[in-house]
Amino acid sequence: MNIPLLAGTVSTVLFAASMLPMLLKAVRTKDLESYSVGNIATTNVANAVHSFYVFDLPAGPVWLLHSFYVVASALMLLWCLRYRKVPEDTHKEPIGEPVIEGKRS
Repeated sequence: MNIPLLAGTVSTVLFAASMLPMLLKAVRTKDLESYSVGNIATTNVANAVHSFYVFDLPAGPVWLLHSFYVVASALMLLWCLRYRKVPEDTHKEPIGEPVIEGKRS
């Protein structure tokens, strides 16, 4: 029995399983307001750079884990950008028309 390979496989399954509820909730509710777009974008850049290292290693559980992280992070970024709520403009006065004492002139 190859203990390191077994440990890598088990940890890969556990790490991936721990992220599934977040991904499922994000796709189901489309509520991603609590996520930082900057953080998720940085994670995607880091995953891209880290891929050069990971995919230079012999194929194994780390390839699967990293691939899962790449896909999950890319989906979260896509969903954050796609489902982001644009703040409504509460001030609806047309530009160029001055307001005097709360009334349009």
